[in-house]
Amino acid sequence: QVQPVESGGGLVQPGGSLRLSCAASGRTFSSYAMGWFRQAPGKEREFVAAISMNGIIRRYTDSVKGRFTISRDNAKNTLYLQMNRLKPEDTAIYYCAARRAGLTTVAYEYDYWGQGTQVTVSS
Repeated sequence: QVQPVESGGGLVQPGGSLRLSCAASGRTFSSYAMGWFRQAPGKEREFVAAISMNGIIRRYTDSVKGRFTISRDNAKNTLYLQMNRLKPEDTAIYYCAARRAGLTTVAYEYDYWGQGTQVTVSS
C-alpha cells in the first residue's frame, strides 16, 4: 500500500503559481494511478487531475485545462500538480489519492488518500 502526504499549499495572489507535491511511502508507487481532488468550503470534493501509472495518460477537469499540469516521478515516489494562472475559485483543500488500478476521475474508486493541503487564492 501507499500513504500519500501532500505539501506545497499556501496563500497566493490571483494570477500566481503554486506547485503541490505528494510524497507516497511504499515501494510500489509505480503500480498506482494517482489523482488530485479538491474540496472548497460548503462544496463536495471534486476531481482536478489524474495520471496513469507510467505517466503517459493524463486527465483534467475542464476548469483547470491549460493552467494545471499533473506529473509524477516514479523514481522519487512523488506526484506533482503545477498550478498556474490561479483564480480565487481555485481556493480549496487539495487532496492526493492513489488507486491500485487504472486511471479514473471518480473519487470513490481511489484506495488511499492524503490529509490535504490548503490552497488559498486571494489578493
